[in-house]
Amino acid sequence: MTVRTSHFAEMPQWLFDLDNARPISMPPRAPSIIKDHRKRLKERFSTSGAASVPDVELLELVLFRAIPKAEVTVLAEKLMQRFGDFNRVVSAPESRLREVENVCPAVIHELKLIEAAAQRLARAKVMQQHVISSWDAVLDYCHTTMAHRETEQFRVLFLDRKNVLIADEEQARGTVDHVPVYPREIVKRALELNASALILVHNHPSGDPTPSDTDITMTCQIRDAAEALDIVLHDHLIIGKSRELSFQAQGYL
Repeated sequence: MTVRTSHFAEMPQWLFDLDNARPISMPPRAPSIIKDHRKRLKERFSTSGAASVPDVELLELVLFRAIPKAEVTVLAEKLMQRFGDFNRVVSAPESRLREVENVCPAVIHELKLIEAAAQRLARAKVMQQHVISSWDAVLDYCHTTMAHRETEQFRVLFLDRKNVLIADEEQARGTVDHVPVYPREIVKRALELNASALILVHNHPSGDPTPSDTDITMTCQIRDAAEALDIVLHDHLIIGKSRELSFQAQGYL
């Protein structure tokens, strides 16, 4: 097919496929362009704050550290397309991250470092705090640690007689729709910690926090086992993608 040179004569040869009359892929950006892009993005983050930076560009800022010189824009876009948003990228299992082209060990290390820092910051706001007066912080912590997991996790928050959080422990991990829980082990651990009350927390990877019949039955079993030893079950929280369900608020307890 012949292309009229009056329109395309001054266009670079690599920009257009003359045999098929269609644009072709852009070549890699020059190092100077990459450097300028990184500088502008860093300056915008520094001057305008995180709110001025969308998820994909925030991810780029993280990837800059893992890949100091090469372009990371395409990789950031691939990760966002695969996992959906910044939180899901950071909390994605390492095995899933390795499936994405150009994700190297340095990238995984940086993402897992960000995840660990976020969880530790959220945890620091609730440990040794009165749970009732810091309930929003408790919910934030639960969402940070569990909302984006791809398999179920079951945690127990152990409280003292003043409802101060004295321990937060993962009891079990399971599959996408099941996690094994043993009421006797939970109560035993509460006695070891001298805890007087419990809050159960687990996530639903489907995103829907509606409890299953199994969830309800298991919660009642734990409540009965705890009450026999004068330990109070305050609540059971199911964490979904964007919201949580409280057994206490919904009348299941």
